[in-house]
Amino acid sequence: MQEKPLAGKVAIITGAGSPIGLGRAMTEALVGAGARVAMLDINEEWLESTANDIREVGGDDCVLPIICDVSSPDDAKASVQKTIDGLGGLDILVNNAGTNPRAAGLGSGGQVPFWETSAEAWSRVVSINFSGPFFMSQAVVGHLLAQKWGRIISVTTSFDTMHREYGSPYGPSKAGHEALVSTMAKELEGTGVTANILVPGGASNTNLIDPRPDLDRDILIQTDVMKAPVVWLASEASSETNGRRFIGQFWDESLPIEERLERAGAPAAWPEKARQVIPPR
Repeated sequence: MQEKPLAGKVAIITGAGSPIGLGRAMTEALVGAGARVAMLDINEEWLESTANDIREVGGDDCVLPIICDVSSPDDAKASVQKTIDGLGGLDILVNNAGTNPRAAGLGSGGQVPFWETSAEAWSRVVSINFSGPFFMSQAVVGHLLAQKWGRIISVTTSFDTMHREYGSPYGPSKAGHEALVSTMAKELEGTGVTANILVPGGASNTNLIDPRPDLDRDILIQTDVMKAPVVWLASEASSETNGRRFIGQFWDESLPIEERLERAGAPAAWPEKARQVIPPR
């Protein structure tokens, strides 16, 4: 692989501000590969601090911080235009922003059955985790289609988390995001624009994990597992890859690319369901 496979490319990463988030790790990776990145987040303090840290490595012009609530279609459209105006183009969208009731300040993080989940918590989590990727993807796709090249990379979650007990609304919202990516990939086939999924592979060392003092965060999956696969998915090398999901912790750079893709990848969403034929009445 060339030293700077993303030289000249411009990316948007949502949820990029957290000091220990997947968005920060992926921003570092894309900048290191030569891209310039519009960092979107709703937390201005986090965003400015993280952007300054990355500028120390990539230079003053490597990132453009933008305050954006992805649950707002107007914010999504405005952030895309600010990126194009500020960085001179747009090639890659990473739908990473996500929350849960505790992180959104709407729950304790304990085991809550769905019937005790507040309407406010449900609406906020679904609006960020499911509607947000839709609004962002819709806002960028016209530009990507016009240039006949683009990458949409989405962070969902592990399949077990999607239907785990007491996991609502986080799990169902991520399942919706996964289904959305599968839909987008089919509709984008042959356009030069692809849609794929990248997940760490389990509980990760981010701000979404309950910060209880007895938790050994070293046993969690570290955010660096996202770096190498996100660069590959954002690059020219992934042009034939569409509608796939990849697990970051299984991505092994020491393997030939064919073996790497086989080990870490699978079809997005639930293709085995297509084999469940409904018998005629």
